[in-house]
Amino acid sequence: MKAIRLLTLNTLYTGDVPARLRALGAALDRSAYDIVCLQEVMYRRHVRLLRRAAPGYRYVACSGTVLLQGGLVLLSRWPISRYRFVRYPTTGPVRGELLMRKGAQVASVATPVGELAVVNTHLSANRDDDWSPTNRYTRIAAGELARLATLIKAIDPSLPVTMVGDLNLPRDSAALIDFIAAAGLSDVLAGDRRPTYRPTPRWPSPPALDHVLIRPAAGETLTGSADFVFQDEVTLGDGRRAYLSDHYGVQAELTRSK
Repeated sequence: MKAIRLLTLNTLYTGDVPARLRALGAALDRSAYDIVCLQEVMYRRHVRLLRRAAPGYRYVACSGTVLLQGGLVLLSRWPISRYRFVRYPTTGPVRGELLMRKGAQVASVATPVGELAVVNTHLSANRDDDWSPTNRYTRIAAGELARLATLIKAIDPSLPVTMVGDLNLPRDSAALIDFIAAAGLSDVLAGDRRPTYRPTPRWPSPPALDHVLIRPAAGETLTGSADFVFQDEVTLGDGRRAYLSDHYGVQAELTRSK
């Protein structure tokens, strides 16, 4: 059975964004990904740029006129039958990140192997790098995950679900483990300890923050495999070499069977 190929990537909203997005769009257009979920695409004009660079993705889901809600964009080679954006509750501490209006994008895509529910999200960052349950940012993430679990459980059980994005939580964090169980999901990269955030001298050993989680349709099986992409520098339009993002992309292949 044909697998659905999916990519999730936090595109990084600072720096030379247009040049990097043009390079990303060109790479996507050459790729075999069916569905691409992006985070930190902040402006509608950047969606137009991506569409020009990747015309093979005829279908686009995003919300907002000038500033995109949640910075979330879904590109698809297959029709998107419906989508919506659900905002997470706003809680303190006050931080610039609140301008992103974090939330989840819930879409339904008509793939060659049937309808697939896709949830693209970006949770609030943990500025303390402390994911213990009592940490102030962990409590914010737990509230967002509770809303997300409710959204996923409300999706028609006859549809398979894939939930992807920058969750800003390590794979072994209690908040993420509890969420996966509550939402009835499984982690395609379970046990993989490689970082998805690019190591830096300031943060030499970051955790895996970007995830691919799945739930089969009732009475079916949904299996997946995943790996990292866009780890190396690319050539921008003016010849400069640069990384596409401070995150790696995570690509997954999902197979649905009775």
